[in-house]
Amino acid sequence: MPRRADTENVVKLTKGLLATLIIDAGKTERIVWDSEVRGFGIRLRSTGNRTWVIRPPRLGGASKLHSIGSATAIDLINARRIAQEKLAEAALGGDPTKARREARAQAAITLGGLINTYVEDKEKKGRRSSTIGNMKNHLCNHWKPLHDRPLGAITRSEIATRHRQLTAECGPHAADRARSILSTFFVWAIREGLVDFNPVANTNTATVPTRRETVLKDDELAAVWRACRDDDFGRIVRLLILTGQRRTEVACMTWDEVDLQGALWTIPAGRMKNKRPHEVPLSQEAIAILASAPVRQGRALVFGDGEGGFSGFGRAKKSMDERVGDAAGDWNLHDLRRTASTGMNTIGVLPHIVEAVLSHVSGHRAGVAGIYNRASYRAEKRDALDRWGAFVLSLQNGATGRAFEQVASDGAADDSRAAA
Repeated sequence: MPRRADTENVVKLTKGLLATLIIDAGKTERIVWDSEVRGFGIRLRSTGNRTWVIRPPRLGGASKLHSIGSATAIDLINARRIAQEKLAEAALGGDPTKARREARAQAAITLGGLINTYVEDKEKKGRRSSTIGNMKNHLCNHWKPLHDRPLGAITRSEIATRHRQLTAECGPHAADRARSILSTFFVWAIREGLVDFNPVANTNTATVPTRRETVLKDDELAAVWRACRDDDFGRIVRLLILTGQRRTEVACMTWDEVDLQGALWTIPAGRMKNKRPHEVPLSQEAIAILASAPVRQGRALVFGDGEGGFSGFGRAKKSMDERVGDAAGDWNLHDLRRTASTGMNTIGVLPHIVEAVLSHVSGHRAGVAGIYNRASYRAEKRDALDRWGAFVLSLQNGATGRAFEQVASDGAADDSRAAA
């Protein structure tokens, strides 16, 4: 309600009276209170601004002046109604300006302003450097037009529009990846209490999600092997074939992980998808490839020459596809991992050994079984990869039809000798 010193400015506010109100000379502002609704008035400033205000009754503290809106945007009738609602709320112990303060706080939380916090959170949780780099690329670059937007104000329409632009600029797969990463970002923001909904949900994708099941045939695998050049990408592709490991695991290999004399590659937990250290026995063919790789002075990484591991997969793969032509059909690098798995199973390697080679935490190593089964299967994995390496090499000699039978037979003979 108005203070005693303001009682001389208490009048019945009307539309006509509002037009005559002025500020006394030498004053910077004036408040005129309404006699119809106690605690409601209009504040005039020397700048020309006019604002509807309320002063709720004291409730154990100083009576504060609260603005409820501009007099140019809200007419007198609606201003009285709003004032009555907020004064009643204050009388019941509420905060009449809480919603406005919360709205201002929400407006200060922008997409761009949260990216570093989000990335730091993921780094603390042990996400791989390649995953972090991919995440930052999409959020910082592809979604840059939305950086200044308040997080809670971003609409599904804005995201769909930007997604269409990315599809045209970067291709459908990159656009869908950017969409997926932004959706994950919003899920994190919801769990942090920063926003109430995910506007990415129910937006259209540029591609139809499919589960790839491609396994290269013998002649296709041989064609890919022959298309590999004596360069970093060629070595990486051949190691993917021979070891069955993931692209990033091979591309970011360091020399201190590799023991050429002991024919063993040990990948630390921080670089593995399942966060478990992994031993990969190296076949003679794999050792020969690594022995041919140049050691770059002052560089711990085996491949690439930038800050991280090998980069430029897109250009290198496109060039290789031109050399392969139609001999291998539509294939990608991850298909080589699936091909290695299928191939080892086909030549007689037991399924649980194949899983151990691939470091799959599934099947016999999933759940409670995985907790108790800590066997490394080092000898069995070495035998499996040696046999697989011999089979892959045999394909280059045109032994496609008999290779599986020969390698499987050799493996069975070795098993029989071991049993004896």
